[in-house]
Amino acid sequence: MSVQYTSAAEAIRLIAPGHRVFVHGSAATPLLLLNELANQAPRLSNVELIAVSTLGQLDITKPEFKDKFYFNSLFVSDNIRKNINGENGEYIPIFLSEISRLFEQGILPLDVAMLHVSPPDQHGYCSLGTSVDVAKSALKYAKKVIAQVNPNMPRTHGDGFVHVSKIDALVQCTDGLPQVRYADKISAAEQTIGKLIAGLVEDRSTLQMGIGAIPDAVLQSLDHCKDLGIHTEMFSDGVIDLLKKGVITNAYKKKHPGKVVSAFAIGTDKLYQAIHDNPAFAFLEASYVNDTRVIRTNPKVVAINSAIEIDITGQVCADSIGTYQYSGVGGQMDFIRGASLSDKGKPIIALTSATKKGESKIVPTLKAGAGVVSTRAHMHYIVTEYGVANLYGKNLHQRALALMNIAHPANREMLEKEIIKRFGSNQYYRS
Repeated sequence: MSVQYTSAAEAIRLIAPGHRVFVHGSAATPLLLLNELANQAPRLSNVELIAVSTLGQLDITKPEFKDKFYFNSLFVSDNIRKNINGENGEYIPIFLSEISRLFEQGILPLDVAMLHVSPPDQHGYCSLGTSVDVAKSALKYAKKVIAQVNPNMPRTHGDGFVHVSKIDALVQCTDGLPQVRYADKISAAEQTIGKLIAGLVEDRSTLQMGIGAIPDAVLQSLDHCKDLGIHTEMFSDGVIDLLKKGVITNAYKKKHPGKVVSAFAIGTDKLYQAIHDNPAFAFLEASYVNDTRVIRTNPKVVAINSAIEIDITGQVCADSIGTYQYSGVGGQMDFIRGASLSDKGKPIIALTSATKKGESKIVPTLKAGAGVVSTRAHMHYIVTEYGVANLYGKNLHQRALALMNIAHPANREMLEKEIIKRFGSNQYYRS
């Protein structure tokens, strides 16, 4: 069918001073449109940008634009972190599963949605490609929709199809997608953590992996498993490798058997080519993928997420360093709870035992102002390179001792002194 395209300059003129604009995220970050937005900064002011996470260099983050653009972020990615912790940004704490409600219920009404889509098919349908997550809701409720149309954006199956008639301005684009290889960043400690977690994964488990090197380290260690399934908010290249090996079959999932279910994906061209027009992958809305009721339906859900620090009672900080906002709540709580309610499920928090400076990530108390993303009542398995601690059913003193035993050896004496100061030297056991 015939499609009418316009220039980026003309499309961005749909954005006016004071508008609230949703920005498609992750590997679908619409950099062409965002760069044009920066070009038009002189005519704009107080444009509020809403996004979950974005990739790439953004000119709109430059200090000279602080009165032009305001970042009201649902998750803090590296490229906007200074803005969020500076004068022209703020962070909205919210579960990934609930973000769509902000648009649907008019809590954050959207003037414009800025998207990155695949070319329309013969019927006029584009795909939201690598990131359906909350973008489907944003395009539905935004007053105007702008999209850059890119032949490099995979056409993914699932919830992400949008007809060109729903888009107010289409701009042609041929940019390559971001290339992210988490496997290149795996340290020796993270490799050990991956092997320890792999030892907890049973055949026919359903996996969820958070963002970062540790999930890929786990995937590299799962060749011994059979008939694994994937139901996750995101995935990367490591999943493609296990699919090719036949380790992942999705045969025993209760929800969408035979399919990898995800809300978004970040990786390299290997991943983008694998998911293109491939019905073995279902990219669905985060409100569904991250719904605890849906997650728990699958058997043996193993949820693998990370933390910045964890205190000796099991409180997990995963979004801030004290009051400094580093990332966001994301989907950790959705999957930690979903896995714990799943039949034979295993919720796991994984982290290296210490920072690069040697400071313990297992601490007596969280830093002042730190956010608790997952509470101590939700904790089951904690894994560092020094072992596995299962906190489920343990009292506070027992938890503290178990966590001390998987802390870095250089920090255990400090932790022991703090444990004795808090709990005394005795503990109550009952067989």
